[in-house]
Amino acid sequence: VKIKILILIQKQIKVYAFLLNFIVKLSGHAVQSSVLEYYRADRAVDGIKHAPGPASFCTHTNSETNPWWRLDLLDNYYIRTVIITNRADCCPERLDGAEIRIGNSLENNGNNNPICAVIASIPIGASHSYSCPDMEGRYMNIVVPGNRYLTLCEVEVYRGFPGMYLNSLINTHTHTL
Repeated sequence: VKIKILILIQKQIKVYAFLLNFIVKLSGHAVQSSVLEYYRADRAVDGIKHAPGPASFCTHTNSETNPWWRLDLLDNYYIRTVIITNRADCCPERLDGAEIRIGNSLENNGNNNPICAVIASIPIGASHSYSCPDMEGRYMNIVVPGNRYLTLCEVEVYRGFPGMYLNSLINTHTHTL
């Protein structure tokens, strides 16, 4: 009987963990290294992924060295997934080589935090998901090395739990009948 209960609890925990990892979208305060015209940092977290026109609802920095965008999650979280949507009108290569960084430091505007992923490329208007298992932090940065522009149409950050969290739940909830 103990084994059946443990298996049931493990299955329930996996289902709940799956739902929490992919449904709990985090929000916060966005800033960026510079603002081209009216393409502010908060446009990347407005919920609008695809809009007509030239980067209508996207962020846009000036052309500068190492442009960056940062989301302050306002608390420390384990980050499971980051989804980035590229602009739909042109210039998809502007995100090529961009680094997704997660951590608690604001040194160098947060751009020295550990790297979750490097964006190889995202096609025009497409969204791409990046896994950041067990990365923890308050700040999620996207920085493009070199002298370039940075444009983001949407950034979604989803929380996760450290691997040992599920193991401790399983051990805590085993009972013998």
